[in-house]
Amino acid sequence: MKLVLVASSGGHFSTMNNLKPFWSVHERVWVTDLKSDTAKLRDRCERVFWLPYQGSRELLPFLRNLPATFRILAQAQPDLVISTGPSIAVNFAIASRVFGIRFIYIESISRQQDLSLAGKLIYPICDEFYVQWPELCTKYPKAKFEGYST
Repeated sequence: MKLVLVASSGGHFSTMNNLKPFWSVHERVWVTDLKSDTAKLRDRCERVFWLPYQGSRELLPFLRNLPATFRILAQAQPDLVISTGPSIAVNFAIASRVFGIRFIYIESISRQQDLSLAGKLIYPICDEFYVQWPELCTKYPKAKFEGYST
């Protein structure tokens, strides 16, 4: 299976790295912004598309990254796109929908009471939506709980 793994630097990248038992056995390409933590992908000889950081609620970076998003998916031709967010995930959710590629979103563990803005935008269009707090499944019935319970 060919994967595209989408995560911004920091905690979202860390969350994606925690999924290594799954993605490490598949052909993959990463999409992230270049920071000290994500630069380690070079050391691991991973294939990476570097996109400028796209902050939440920033329309201009969203619009600037959107054409590159479509080019990346057209070039990579993945079977599945997985994202841990944040806002760059919205671009890939939209493009995946257009191309008919399965898209999975994993909401941040920090979102205990409500979804992030990216999560709210992606929820209606993704194929699978995972949360890390069981309380969110009541509010969002499409969500699947995969996390730690307290």
